[in-house]
Amino acid sequence: MHKLVRFTVLAATAMFAATACGSAESTSTPTIVLVHGSFSDSSSWDAVAGLLRDQGYQVVQPDNPLRGPSSDAAAVTSAIANVSGPVILVGHSYGGAVISNIHRPDVRAAVFIAGFAPAKGEAVQALSDPAKYPGSKIGPALLIRPTDTGAEVTLKPEQYGAVFAQDVSAEVASNLAARQRPTSAAAQVEPSGDPLWASVPSWYLVSTEDQILPPASQRFQAERAKAQVREVQSSHAAPVSHPGEVAAMITAAAG
Repeated sequence: MHKLVRFTVLAATAMFAATACGSAESTSTPTIVLVHGSFSDSSSWDAVAGLLRDQGYQVVQPDNPLRGPSSDAAAVTSAIANVSGPVILVGHSYGGAVISNIHRPDVRAAVFIAGFAPAKGEAVQALSDPAKYPGSKIGPALLIRPTDTGAEVTLKPEQYGAVFAQDVSAEVASNLAARQRPTSAAAQVEPSGDPLWASVPSWYLVSTEDQILPPASQRFQAERAKAQVREVQSSHAAPVSHPGEVAAMITAAAG
């Protein structure tokens, strides 16, 4: 009889501990991972990251190699390997295609900021097809350079502000243009893998004045991903020109 009572107490204690542990894990503050896209670098997230850190979030801004969704997803996954606990993945622009290809069991939500959210087998280029989604002005602004491993693309510095970030000062646009990292042209046509947004809650912030990724394409992708959607009157560079709205979207997803 004493053994039975002791076993029952131990079992109840173990169950309580497991429940408490699970509850703590589900309510712990997530780490926010901010992934930049093409024609920028990790510093484009600085204003947003500062706002999030002020609210107590741990924030990581990994470098995105901009080689292709699969290899870039692997690089970001490696960069955040030491992050424990729940994670919110946030992708701006092409960074959305990268987070779409990251599959960690502790990802709580995916947030797209004027971002690409491709389906399986779909390439980024298809989501900015001018025949389906008119309005992009990126074509004439592209600067293509051949390399030993294939062509790389950037935006012409003199056209950067007018096309990518028309709602920031000329000085800020010039600094962004100078810091942009080249993107492999092959990244634009690489088929995406199984999308993260099909398995976790998703959020999408549409930039209504976007001249890189047309708003019509953004809305289509957001609806397909069954994302919770907000809109901001912004250029493609929303993390720079509207950091408050971007941070608010991320904290809503984190909550």
